[in-house]
Amino acid sequence: MGMLFSKVWQRMLGSKDMRILMLGLDAAGKTTILYRLKLAEVVTTIPTVGFNVEEVEYKNIRFTVWDVGGQDKIRKLWRHYFRGTDGLIYVVDSSDRERIQDAKEELQKMLAEQEMENAALLVLANKQDLPNAMPAAEVMEKLELQKLRHRQWFIQSTCAPTGDGLYEGLDWLSRTLSSRK
Repeated sequence: MGMLFSKVWQRMLGSKDMRILMLGLDAAGKTTILYRLKLAEVVTTIPTVGFNVEEVEYKNIRFTVWDVGGQDKIRKLWRHYFRGTDGLIYVVDSSDRERIQDAKEELQKMLAEQEMENAALLVLANKQDLPNAMPAAEVMEKLELQKLRHRQWFIQSTCAPTGDGLYEGLDWLSRTLSSRK
C-alpha cells in the first residue's frame, strides 16, 4: 500500500523514476562523478569491484544510477545490468589516449545489445583538467559517435572533482528522458 501511495504521489508531483547505467573503463572517474552528483562533494574512491547504486534527484527526475566497475574482468558482467535502462552515461578518461580504442569497442558492444536499443547515451569526456586531455570533439571522433544515426546521444566535457560539465550533461539527459514518457 505504501509503495502504491508513493507512486501516486510521484505522479501528482510530476517526478519520474529513471534507471541510468554509468559505465566506462576502469579509472575513468565514474564513482567520483556519482558521489559528486549525490553528495555535491569529492570523496576518496578506490577501484569499484562490483557496483555502487545511488538515487540522484535532479529537476523532476529521480535517477537510479548504477555505477558498475570497469576493470577488464568485470566488463563481461555489464550486460547483466542492461535490462530496463533508460539512459547510459558512458564515462571516458579524456587523457587516456592509449585506451580510447578500448573505450570505443566496449561502447559499440553495449550499444549493439537489444536491451540497450532505446537507451539515451550521454558521454562524459572526463578529466578535462589533465594535461594532454582530448577535447570533447576529439573524443566524439575517436568513439565514432557521429555514426550513431538512430540513437539520441550527447557528449559533454567534464571535470569530476570540480563538477564542471556534470550538470550540463544531466540537463540534456533530463530533457531527453522527460520528452519520452
